[in-house]
Amino acid sequence: MPEIEDHLDHGLSVLFIGFNPSLRSGETGHHYANPRNNFWRILEESGLTDRRYAPTEDGDLLKLGFGFTNIVARPTRGVEDIAREEYREGRTILRGKLAEYLPKVACYVGKGVYTEFTGRKQANWGFQPESAVDGVIDFVAPSSSGLVRMPMRDIVAIYKELRFYLEDELDD
Repeated sequence: MPEIEDHLDHGLSVLFIGFNPSLRSGETGHHYANPRNNFWRILEESGLTDRRYAPTEDGDLLKLGFGFTNIVARPTRGVEDIAREEYREGRTILRGKLAEYLPKVACYVGKGVYTEFTGRKQANWGFQPESAVDGVIDFVAPSSSGLVRMPMRDIVAIYKELRFYLEDELDD
Protein backbone atom coordinates (compact mmCIF):
# COMPACT_ATOMS: atom_id res chain seq x y z
CA MET A 1 0.00 0.00 0.00
CA PRO A 2 1.43 3.43 -0.87
CA GLU A 3 2.57 5.90 1.76
CA ILE A 4 0.33 8.87 2.52
CA GLU A 5 1.61 12.22 1.35
CA ASP A 6 2.62 14.62 4.11
CA HIS A 7 1.08 18.07 4.18
CA LEU A 8 4.01 20.29 5.13
CA ASP A 9 4.87 23.93 4.67
CA HIS A 10 7.04 26.54 6.29
CA GLY A 11 5.31 28.75 8.85
CA LEU A 12 2.76 26.19 10.07
CA SER A 13 1.01 26.92 13.34
CA VAL A 14 0.63 23.21 14.11
CA LEU A 15 2.06 20.04 12.64
CA PHE A 16 -0.11 17.09 13.70
CA ILE A 17 2.00 13.95 14.07
CA GLY A 18 0.54 10.46 14.21
CA PHE A 19 2.06 6.99 14.54
CA ASN A 20 1.23 5.97 10.99
CA PRO A 21 -1.75 5.97 8.63
CA SER A 22 -4.58 3.48 8.95
CA LEU A 23 -5.37 1.06 6.14
CA ARG A 24 -8.37 3.25 5.27
CA SER A 25 -6.08 6.27 5.01
CA GLY A 26 -3.80 4.21 2.78
CA GLU A 27 -6.73 3.31 0.53
CA THR A 28 -7.94 6.92 0.24
CA GLY A 29 -4.63 8.77 0.42
CA HIS A 30 -5.90 11.05 3.19
CA HIS A 31 -4.99 11.50 6.85
CA TYR A 32 -7.38 10.31 9.58
CA ALA A 33 -9.73 8.72 7.03
CA ASN A 34 -10.97 5.81 9.17
CA PRO A 35 -14.64 6.58 9.91
CA ARG A 36 -14.10 5.46 13.53
CA ASN A 37 -11.34 8.03 13.98
CA ASN A 38 -12.54 11.18 15.76
CA PHE A 39 -9.81 13.55 14.57
CA TRP A 40 -11.97 15.82 12.43
CA ARG A 41 -14.71 15.92 15.08
CA ILE A 42 -12.15 16.85 17.75
CA LEU A 43 -10.77 19.71 15.66
CA GLU A 44 -14.26 21.12 15.18
CA GLU A 45 -15.46 20.65 18.77
CA SER A 46 -12.26 22.16 20.20
CA GLY A 47 -12.64 25.21 17.97
CA LEU A 48 -9.39 24.59 16.10
CA THR A 49 -11.50 24.55 12.95
CA ASP A 50 -14.77 26.38 12.36
CA ARG A 51 -16.46 23.32 10.85
CA ARG A 52 -15.99 19.59 10.52
CA TYR A 53 -13.62 18.95 7.67
CA ALA A 54 -13.63 15.68 5.75
CA PRO A 55 -10.47 13.61 5.41
CA THR A 56 -10.46 14.44 1.69
CA GLU A 57 -9.91 18.09 2.69
CA ASP A 58 -6.75 17.39 4.70
CA GLY A 59 -4.60 19.35 2.24
CA ASP A 60 -6.89 22.38 2.61
CA LEU A 61 -5.88 22.73 6.24
CA LEU A 62 -2.48 24.01 5.14
CA LYS A 63 -4.30 27.32 4.50
CA LEU A 64 -5.28 27.30 8.19
CA GLY A 65 -1.67 26.69 9.21
CA PHE A 66 -2.15 22.98 10.00
CA GLY A 67 0.03 20.24 8.55
CA PHE A 68 0.14 16.46 8.82
CA THR A 69 2.81 13.80 9.05
CA ASN A 70 3.55 10.53 10.87
CA ILE A 71 6.52 8.83 12.49
CA VAL A 72 6.05 5.95 10.03
CA ALA A 73 4.52 6.65 6.61
CA ARG A 74 3.48 3.05 5.84
CA PRO A 75 -0.21 2.31 6.45
CA THR A 76 -0.90 -0.65 8.75
CA ARG A 77 -3.84 -2.21 10.57
CA GLY A 78 -2.34 -1.13 13.91
CA VAL A 79 0.83 0.16 15.57
CA GLU A 80 1.75 -3.41 16.54
CA ASP A 81 2.49 -3.99 12.84
CA ILE A 82 5.28 -1.39 12.81
CA ALA A 83 8.81 -2.81 13.06
CA ARG A 84 11.39 -1.31 15.45
CA GLU A 85 13.58 -0.46 12.45
CA GLU A 86 10.73 1.55 10.91
CA TYR A 87 10.50 3.58 14.13
CA ARG A 88 14.26 4.19 14.17
CA GLU A 89 14.22 5.39 10.58
CA GLY A 90 10.99 7.36 11.13
CA ARG A 91 12.37 9.23 14.13
CA THR A 92 15.32 10.45 12.06
CA ILE A 93 13.07 11.49 9.18
CA LEU A 94 10.59 13.24 11.50
CA ARG A 95 13.36 15.11 13.33
CA GLY A 96 14.55 16.37 9.92
CA LYS A 97 11.06 17.51 8.94
CA LEU A 98 10.60 19.39 12.21
CA ALA A 99 14.03 21.05 11.91
CA GLU A 100 13.41 22.04 8.28
CA TYR A 101 9.82 23.28 8.52
CA LEU A 102 9.89 24.58 12.12
CA PRO A 103 6.17 24.60 12.88
CA LYS A 104 5.26 26.66 15.94
CA VAL A 105 3.81 23.56 17.61
CA ALA A 106 4.37 19.86 17.05
CA CYS A 107 1.13 18.21 18.20
CA TYR A 108 1.71 14.52 18.90
CA VAL A 109 -1.63 12.77 18.43
CA GLY A 110 -1.21 10.30 21.28
CA LYS A 111 1.20 9.96 24.19
CA GLY A 112 2.71 6.91 22.53
CA VAL A 113 3.59 8.97 19.46
CA TYR A 114 5.46 11.45 21.65
CA THR A 115 7.26 8.87 23.79
CA GLU A 116 8.20 6.81 20.72
CA PHE A 117 9.67 9.88 19.02
CA THR A 118 11.46 11.40 22.01
CA GLY A 119 12.43 8.26 23.93
CA ARG A 120 10.97 9.79 27.08
CA LYS A 121 9.25 7.29 29.35
CA GLN A 122 6.16 9.37 30.04
CA ALA A 123 4.49 12.68 29.34
CA ASN A 124 1.61 14.72 30.63
CA TRP A 125 -1.13 15.99 28.34
CA GLY A 126 -0.57 19.41 26.82
CA PHE A 127 2.56 21.49 26.46
CA GLN A 128 5.84 19.83 27.36
CA PRO A 129 8.57 21.49 29.43
CA GLU A 130 11.28 20.66 26.88
CA SER A 131 11.26 20.63 23.09
CA ALA A 132 12.50 17.65 21.12
CA VAL A 133 13.61 20.01 18.32
CA ASP A 134 14.88 23.51 19.02
CA GLY A 135 12.42 26.19 17.97
CA VAL A 136 9.38 23.88 18.03
CA ILE A 137 6.98 23.68 20.98
CA ASP A 138 5.85 20.13 21.84
CA PHE A 139 2.20 19.46 22.66
CA VAL A 140 0.90 16.00 23.57
CA ALA A 141 -2.77 15.35 22.79
CA PRO A 142 -4.84 12.21 23.18
CA SER A 143 -5.10 9.87 20.24
CA SER A 144 -8.16 10.46 18.10
CA SER A 145 -8.68 6.73 17.57
CA GLY A 146 -12.16 5.45 18.21
CA LEU A 147 -10.56 2.85 20.51
CA VAL A 148 -9.53 5.50 23.08
CA ARG A 149 -11.47 5.10 26.32
CA MET A 150 -11.15 8.73 27.48
CA PRO A 151 -14.44 10.67 27.37
CA MET A 152 -14.72 12.87 24.30
CA ARG A 153 -15.27 16.02 26.42
CA ASP A 154 -11.90 15.39 28.13
CA ILE A 155 -10.13 14.87 24.80
CA VAL A 156 -11.68 18.04 23.38
CA ALA A 157 -10.67 20.01 26.50
CA ILE A 158 -7.01 19.10 25.93
CA TYR A 159 -7.17 20.16 22.27
CA LYS A 160 -8.80 23.42 23.40
CA GLU A 161 -5.57 24.24 25.27
CA LEU A 162 -3.86 24.22 21.88
CA ARG A 163 -6.57 26.45 20.41
CA PHE A 164 -6.26 28.95 23.28
CA TYR A 165 -2.49 29.06 22.79
CA LEU A 166 -2.86 29.76 19.08
CA GLU A 167 -5.45 32.48 19.74
CA ASP A 168 -3.09 34.12 22.26
CA GLU A 169 -0.30 34.00 19.68
CA LEU A 170 -2.51 35.84 17.17
CA ASP A 171 -3.35 38.50 19.78
CA ASP A 172 0.34 39.25 20.45
